[in-house]
Amino acid sequence: MLSIALRGLRSRWITFVGGFVALSLGVAMIAVMGLALASSLDAPARGPERFAAAPVVVRGQDTLRVPTSNGVRTRRLARPHVVPAHVVAALRRLGEVTQDRSFAVRAEGGPRDLVGHPWPTAAFAPYELSAGRAPRAADEVVATGGWTAVGRRVRTDSGIVRVVGTLRGPDFEDAVFYTDTRAARLAPRSTQLVVDAEASAVRRVVGGRAEILTGGERRLADADPDRDAEALTALNALFGTAGGVTGFVSVFVVASTFAFTVAQRRREFGLLRVAGATPGQVRRTVLAEALLVGVFASAAGCALGGYAAPHLAERVVDGGLAPAWFSVGDHVWPYQLAFWTGLSVALTGAAAASWRAGRTGPAEALREASVDSGTLTRGRLLCGAALLGTAVVTLALTLLTEPGDLLHRKTYVSRPMLLITATALLSPALVRPLTRLITWLPARLPGAAGTLVRENAAAGVRRTAAVAAPVLITVALTGAFLGATATLSGAKAAEARRQTAADLVVTPAAGSGGFDAATVRRLRAVPGADVSASATSAVYVLEDGVALLRSEARAVDPRSLAATVRLPVTAGRVAALDDDSIVVNEEWAAHRVGRRVTVWLGDGTRRSLRIAAVLSTGTGDNGVYITSANAKGAPVDRVYVKARTAEGADGVAAGVRRALRAPGQPGLSVRVFTREEWIRATTPRTDSTSRLGLLLVLGIALLYTGISLANTLVMATTDRARELGALRLAGATSGQVLRLVAAEALTVVTVGTALGVLVAALDLLGLWGALNLLDVRTAIRMPWSAVFAAAGACAIVAVSSGVAAAGMTLRRWSGAGGGS
Repeated sequence: MLSIALRGLRSRWITFVGGFVALSLGVAMIAVMGLALASSLDAPARGPERFAAAPVVVRGQDTLRVPTSNGVRTRRLARPHVVPAHVVAALRRLGEVTQDRSFAVRAEGGPRDLVGHPWPTAAFAPYELSAGRAPRAADEVVATGGWTAVGRRVRTDSGIVRVVGTLRGPDFEDAVFYTDTRAARLAPRSTQLVVDAEASAVRRVVGGRAEILTGGERRLADADPDRDAEALTALNALFGTAGGVTGFVSVFVVASTFAFTVAQRRREFGLLRVAGATPGQVRRTVLAEALLVGVFASAAGCALGGYAAPHLAERVVDGGLAPAWFSVGDHVWPYQLAFWTGLSVALTGAAAASWRAGRTGPAEALREASVDSGTLTRGRLLCGAALLGTAVVTLALTLLTEPGDLLHRKTYVSRPMLLITATALLSPALVRPLTRLITWLPARLPGAAGTLVRENAAAGVRRTAAVAAPVLITVALTGAFLGATATLSGAKAAEARRQTAADLVVTPAAGSGGFDAATVRRLRAVPGADVSASATSAVYVLEDGVALLRSEARAVDPRSLAATVRLPVTAGRVAALDDDSIVVNEEWAAHRVGRRVTVWLGDGTRRSLRIAAVLSTGTGDNGVYITSANAKGAPVDRVYVKARTAEGADGVAAGVRRALRAPGQPGLSVRVFTREEWIRATTPRTDSTSRLGLLLVLGIALLYTGISLANTLVMATTDRARELGALRLAGATSGQVLRLVAAEALTVVTVGTALGVLVAALDLLGLWGALNLLDVRTAIRMPWSAVFAAAGACAIVAVSSGVAAAGMTLRRWSGAGGGS
């Protein structure tokens, strides 16, 4: 059997090259995603930055610890504690104490992420003066980086300052250093300090009232010490999704290609049967060929994946999807996974087709008709129906029980794959009627071209289904993925529009903290306006006795909130909110009005609060509401303003801008949004990074399907040498034959596009149903421009590949004397 398999590979090398290309590229994609995923599991070790030269760092408690039956559960507090004053006083007796403060600084011509610190902390990085001197007055600063120079006067959100010195040293941040006194006025709250004393003595004084950081633990005192882990979590999710999608696409295309390869050889297997081969020998021949192709193609794919993975890492870093330090490491298991997956898929696809090959009778050798029969086998019908039934039943159960699950990315990414596979399995039953429908008008035009296109495409069901499969997956994934994100964005925008009653929304610039009490008082004093100020906080709840969950919360004044925000209340009244109550949403396990729930506030304080009102879940952004008494110290970071009359809107807007222009305040750290600007700013359309990640996932998968489409068309067209030669003998010119091939390719692409649009529409219909059940009214947003672009690209690939293969086939036919 092995010798027959080798001879078969030599005689039908074009067909096997097609399978080799499909499999090697599929294995390469799996290897690339596996390597990227493995490299995103561990962050590099990062040492202390701002406090690399600090003896001991003491910081207030910033972690909530709740004991449960399954151990202690922890969460980072929304508002860390300060180091108690009596502890600070005791530490001063041990040695010099330097209190640290960090606050955002907005400076004209300065970096966007500029941050301010007290000058005494500069020595702990350590920084050194490269020019000038230390600050001595309240309006003097020392700056890092090359964005300014000694002697320059810089306008900031806290007034005009003069640069008296510049620093050289670490480049992990852009900072300006103020005098200790001025920094304390700009950021009165300090949550950490440096003690020049022995660590053991510090531990005896502090006890368990604060955290003590020495050695490598000092990095926890840096800004955002978990940024590497958070970046890796996002990368892990991205590459996990990409790996799932590309793995599905690879398996789908490879199995389809190998099955089509076997189906092309019906007459060859019939001749083997005539020569005396048994069905078992035919099956073993097919499997031996698949084994040979699978081993070499999988090995080539692993080599290609190892070459391509570093380039993918560079692209995600350049696109801002990964931190600058991310690179592909030296991992072995992704290669093993890719190799054995590729070989298994090749053998599985060939095994299924080999049973059909073994049933090929001797009469097939004499069969001249090209009409496919028995294309929808009982096993294929049962598998397709089972997958379709599974998709429908799981969708119905999810809609009835947890419709919010359909809004999660892992769900709307995985669900189309089930529908795509079911549609592909059932495609032999759909291809023929769909082809006749699409070619109904061309077949009635003068000439025989339309009729030939219709009959060729409808008769060659296996060929049509095999070529349409890559188009189906391309269009379906494009429509489902981009349609889901567009529909969810539209739903969030509709939800925000329905809930926002304010004419203006005022926020501090990102990273600048919040408004001071004087600014809030001036805003509330604007004549003719209803003003509602709120602060960001969090509450923590223990569900089922073991899961400590964090919910984002807003601290509000319930009396003024109703005039500026329309909350989606399903039970109770928001006006009933007071210092002893809370407003929750339906996602909470306990959400009955009047029931008391035990929560931990943003500073870790345990409280028992009564549920005053319940909000609908919506798209997941309806959080928790508490009063400012339950969010002590949280700065106001959002102010809603609504004019009481339409005629007074202009006057209110002018009054708001006057209130924000405090004496001596340049107003660089405030943003004023109109209602529509606020809705646009808070919808997911502004998240270009997420969109880029989704396009990366789609791009990799669709590039592969495009190559597979060209590959399958070349295989299908070169197998039609006798058919194309017969057309030439019947009097058709080479140009007419090539135009016929192009028209057939366009027809098959149209069939695949129609099936792909059907799959995407069914998937988006389920998402739309979930949104309606969550009380969010929006329209399905099919990304027609992207769908047509994908279909157009498939058409270009299909026509060019089909015509090129047909041209070479006709030249070989003519060279062999076919035209004589």
